[in-house]
Amino acid sequence: MLKNINTPEIETERLTLRKFEDKDLSDMLKIYGDKEVNTFLPWDTFKSLSETKEYLYNKIYPEYDKQIAYCYAIEYKIKNKVVGYVVIHNIDEEKCCGELGYALAKEYWNKGIMTEACKAVLSCIKDYGFKYITANHDVNNPASGEVMKKIGMKYKYSYDEQLELKDFKFNLYQVDF
Repeated sequence: MLKNINTPEIETERLTLRKFEDKDLSDMLKIYGDKEVNTFLPWDTFKSLSETKEYLYNKIYPEYDKQIAYCYAIEYKIKNKVVGYVVIHNIDEEKCCGELGYALAKEYWNKGIMTEACKAVLSCIKDYGFKYITANHDVNNPASGEVMKKIGMKYKYSYDEQLELKDFKFNLYQVDF
């Protein structure tokens, strides 16, 4: 049984993982609006602050009204700005599992930030009743797969899927608690 917890704040050496706020809109647009960052994600890039605000209000804020949700803004303490996100989505309360998703502004790639953020979230949720977490990455995005390996996930299998008019060939990873 999963604990009824919604996005508890997590601190690491370099990061604060917290709920998104209105003040994050311009930082969010830099992430969600970057074509390269979103190449392997199943949506088009955002083109404006109003589109970003609509997403924040219609998709992210409703997550914070649920009993169980994990939808984190990654705030880089040194810059005092949001540089990415980590979410556990498709949570199945009966099976005590969910899917890990993440993205990071490209100027922060290859600095260990996403690995640090994901490790912190997984460490937190394993104490809340989760039995396992899965994640996938497009085969053409091996850097994402490297993050999965670094946080202790193991390759399970590959599959093809079309999402939002994009074709993907995914590798699926899993970590058991």
